[in-house]
Amino acid sequence: MPDKTIPNDSNARAFAFLRIGVGVFFLIFGEYKVFGTQFTLHGGFQFWINKFLSEGGSYPFMGPVLRNFVLPHATPIAFLVAYGELAIGIALVLGVLVRWASIGGLLLMLALLFSSDYPGAQAPFWQYFGASLSHSILGLCFVAFLLGRSEQVWSLSARLASSKGQ
Repeated sequence: MPDKTIPNDSNARAFAFLRIGVGVFFLIFGEYKVFGTQFTLHGGFQFWINKFLSEGGSYPFMGPVLRNFVLPHATPIAFLVAYGELAIGIALVLGVLVRWASIGGLLLMLALLFSSDYPGAQAPFWQYFGASLSHSILGLCFVAFLLGRSEQVWSLSARLASSKGQ
């Protein structure tokens, strides 16, 4: 007899597929940062922060934060970003702590959006959305994971819940 507590409809599977796909991206993003040293120890993180500042990519209120807080604490923040991305990826792929991972992912996407996606003061309103696509799309995925239950299928959480119910 099929278990009625585990949804098997196409929407649940599609949502789980999106969760796993975003998780794979974050595994890739985090993996090269954690297992390589360029980003964390050899100036990769600082390079990107300085690039955001020098090219005018950061929103005006983020410039002082990047200059006065992020750059002076660049190495610990680089490790936080690297391990945070890896943890988000693991959580999403496995389907565990999805809401916590989504909160972290949403905060990271907002930080990146405001640090690097500023189209300029004279830009028309619609360009703010166009400039933010690389981060806002993932941010919207994290909001969906927060609001929904993408861990209902194809997840360690669902597997553990179904084994307890038997």
